[in-house]
Amino acid sequence: MALSIMLQGTASNVGKSMLAAALCRIFRQDGYSVAPFKSWNMALNSYITREGLEIGRAQVVQAECAGIEPTVDMQPILIKPMRGTEPQIILHGEVLNLKPGDNWKEIAGKAIKESWDHLSEQYDVIVIEGAGSPSEINIKDGDLANMFVAKLTNSPVLLVGDIDPGGVFASVAGTNLLFDEEERNHFKGVLINKFRGYKSHLEPGLRMLEDIIHKPVVGVIPYTELDIDDEDSLTTRFTAKNSGGVDIAVIRLPHISNFTDFNALGRIPGLSIRYVKNPAELGKPDLLILPGTKNTMGDLLWLREIGLEEPIASLAEEGRNILGVCGGYQMLGERLSDPKGVEIGGEMEGLALLPLNTVFEGAKTRTRVNGTFEGVCYDAYEIHMGVTRASNGNLPSIIYKKGNISGTYLHGLFDGDAAGMLKLLKVNLPELKDLPSYNDYKQSQYDLLADTFRANADMNKIYEIMNSFKSSFDMKITS
Repeated sequence: MALSIMLQGTASNVGKSMLAAALCRIFRQDGYSVAPFKSWNMALNSYITREGLEIGRAQVVQAECAGIEPTVDMQPILIKPMRGTEPQIILHGEVLNLKPGDNWKEIAGKAIKESWDHLSEQYDVIVIEGAGSPSEINIKDGDLANMFVAKLTNSPVLLVGDIDPGGVFASVAGTNLLFDEEERNHFKGVLINKFRGYKSHLEPGLRMLEDIIHKPVVGVIPYTELDIDDEDSLTTRFTAKNSGGVDIAVIRLPHISNFTDFNALGRIPGLSIRYVKNPAELGKPDLLILPGTKNTMGDLLWLREIGLEEPIASLAEEGRNILGVCGGYQMLGERLSDPKGVEIGGEMEGLALLPLNTVFEGAKTRTRVNGTFEGVCYDAYEIHMGVTRASNGNLPSIIYKKGNISGTYLHGLFDGDAAGMLKLLKVNLPELKDLPSYNDYKQSQYDLLADTFRANADMNKIYEIMNSFKSSFDMKITS
C-alpha cells in the first residue's frame, strides 16, 4: 500500500498542479517510486497515452516529474466542456455515453477506486491533487475530487492558498471553518503559494494563522517564473505581448484546446508568441496559427462574428504563413459537415484556404504518431472528432501544405525539432546554436521547480505528516 499526500486548494488556480509536480519530482529525487493522481478534472488540454487513451495535461507534467509514463489511472475522469451541449465525459481514457437511469456518482466512484487501487499497488508514494475548492458546501455531496478522495485513500491533506491576489489568511481559515470534523482530521498543514517579498514580514501572520486553525504552515513558496505546461485557460500565456523578433500569433478561440502545442516555441531565442482575440490585435505575424478547439464549428462562427475571417484571408493573400492545428486545420478547409450533430449539426463553409472537407462522426480518433516529414522528425498525437479528406476524396498527408498555408491533426508538432518544423513552415529564424532539446529543457524546469519547493518548505515535516497519518503501515519514508 502506497503512502500518499494530497494537495487541496482554497480556490482554483492557486497552484496545486505545480506544487504536486514539485512533490513528484522531490520524492523521485529521494529515491522513491512515485505517481500522481487526480480523480477528475475539467479541462480542454488533453494528451494521448501510449495506449491511445486520453487524460489531462496536468497529470502528464506530474508523471514526467516522477520519471514515469502517463496512464489513465493517474486521472480516471476528464470532463471536457462543449458549446450548447452536455460536457463530454472521458472515463478511463475513452468517451462515456451515459444512458438514462445511469447512476453517475456510482460509476465515477467505482472508476476512481479502481484507478487508485492500481496505482497504490505499484508505487511507494502517490501525490494526489484536488480540484477547485473543497469547501463548496452547496455541492459537497457531489464533490468527487477533494475530501471524498482523501477519505477513500486515507490521505493527509495540505491546503494550498494563493497569497498573490490577497486574502490568503481568510481563505485558509474560512476553508478550515467549513470542514466537518472528519475532514478537519485529514487536514494536516498549509502551503502558502506565489509569495512576493520578505518572509520575515509575513511571519507574524503565519503564527496567528496557526493559532486560529491549529495546523502548521509547512511552506511559503515564492512566486517563480517557470516555463512548465499550464493546465487550462487560466494560463498567463494568453496575456503575453510581442517582445520582438519573429512574431507568432495564435488565435485565442473561445474553446481553445491543447494550446500547450506551442509552449515548445517559447524557448527559442528571437521568437515571441502572443494570443489574439480580435482583428485589432492581429497585426502582420510571421506565422499565424489557428489552434485546436473542442467546438470547431462554433468557434468558426465566433471567428466570423468577431470580424477575423477577412483579415485572415488578407494575410493569406499577402503570402503570410498560416498553420491550422486540429480544429484550426478543419476550419481552413472548404466545408464542414455535421450530419450526426456531434458539434452543432448541419453544414458550414470553411475559410477555403485549403482544398479539404471535414465530416464530423461519432467516433473520436485517439492515436500517437511519429515519423519524418520532409526530413523533420516528429513524435506527436492525434485527438479529434471528424475525418478530413481532400476535395478529390483522398486522405491528405500528415501535414498538408499548399503554398504558405499548412494544416495538420498533429498535437505536439513542435515538441521535437521545433526549429526544423518552423523552417518547413517557411518561418525564417535567426541562426540557433546549442539549443537544448525540448525534453532536456523541460527536465531543467522540473528540477528548478523542485529546488524552489525544497528551499521554501519543510520536507521533514511533510514526511512526518505522511508517516504519522498512516502509522498502522510498516512502510516509512524519509528525506
